[in-house]
Amino acid sequence: MSAEKATLTIGDQVYEFDVLHGSVGPDVIDIRSLYAKTGMFTYDPGFTSTAACDSAITYIDGAKGQLLYRGYSIDELAQNSNYLEVCYLLLYGALPSQAELADFVERITMHTMLHEQMHNLYRGFRRDAHPMAIVCGVVGAMAAFYHDSTDINDPEQREIASIRMIAKIPTIAAYAFKYAIGQPFVYPRNDLSYAANFLHMCFSVPTADYEVDPIIERAMDRIFMLHADHEQNASTSTVRLSGSSDANPFACIAAGVACLWGPAHGGANEAALNMLREIGTPDRIPEFIAKAKDKSDPFRLMGFGHRVYKSYDPRAQVMQQTAKEVLDLLGVENNPTLQVARELEKIALEDPYFIERKLYPNVDFYSGIILDAIGFPTSMFTAIFALARTVGWVSQWKEMIADPQKKIGRPRQLYNGEPRRDYVPLSNR
Repeated sequence: MSAEKATLTIGDQVYEFDVLHGSVGPDVIDIRSLYAKTGMFTYDPGFTSTAACDSAITYIDGAKGQLLYRGYSIDELAQNSNYLEVCYLLLYGALPSQAELADFVERITMHTMLHEQMHNLYRGFRRDAHPMAIVCGVVGAMAAFYHDSTDINDPEQREIASIRMIAKIPTIAAYAFKYAIGQPFVYPRNDLSYAANFLHMCFSVPTADYEVDPIIERAMDRIFMLHADHEQNASTSTVRLSGSSDANPFACIAAGVACLWGPAHGGANEAALNMLREIGTPDRIPEFIAKAKDKSDPFRLMGFGHRVYKSYDPRAQVMQQTAKEVLDLLGVENNPTLQVARELEKIALEDPYFIERKLYPNVDFYSGIILDAIGFPTSMFTAIFALARTVGWVSQWKEMIADPQKKIGRPRQLYNGEPRRDYVPLSNR
């Protein structure tokens, strides 16, 4: 326990609270005894100034534009690693040896198929159902099919559930895509990588061979990697809050999927692409730049700036290069949406208005462009985000379950409704 103290003065009373220090990042004031000492709560809508847990998984320094997975920078991992190696890192805390990685990849590969009866779940949805509605429902339903991995008090069952969730989420998402477009489900293949297998399940058909291009495969792998975890964001906090009640792991991940579905969270890349399509052609960019600068105009440039990063989003730098590789490969330079994106990016990086406000293109700006170029409809963007983020949710859930300080979540409130009132009989009202 830290010897450093923070003092709080209320009237003529002075209270002391411990100051806790993490390995990096801001110190925190331990206010767990605040209510017992003072009879008061703190007021923090959105919990933006509240640390609800301690974690060793992901660290973000928004001022420096830094994202670390278990201490490793995201740009270094993106250049040298791959998604499943990053999954191992997030789950177990260290980069694997060759033997450890081979064993982990095999365990994931052996769990990619879905229970055959789960196919019936998909047929219960309307054909025009949003993929996120399907993914959320199917993930939650996994608890009805995999009873041998729902006991959270059994470390072995927690491990099996973690592997199953990471292994099956690409199949779940790909089946949602296939169902929406009326094509038959494509079973996973054990001879393909994690990213290639997902692309194969999405775009192959029984009537023709489909070869995954290595550049597209690498782009997909990087999208997965860059979205694998992002500290205590809304969906991760939802998973933790759900897990704090000892709910089964599949229910907790389904809760995370539901939260991610919100357009303010997981739908940002879809919103960015829709904005580019609204602009339409490069010659209309000045008109929309002017609208963005006009405080009285509700129009916002989507895909620029970030709530946490106050400098360049480190993931965006990786995605920028990946977008160039994909667009060069596919020869879509004449696509007007992509032309708008490139010109808008150039203006934003040079315009003093954007530079002063640190409105740099973020990861959502580029990932939407890449997914669109590959051939995914915008309705699939958030489902792919959920696929990538599953390992982060699972890692955070496992860390929380094993934490001896774990308590069921119970946020407080500032009540401003009516005080106690006496009931008035209906005949007297």
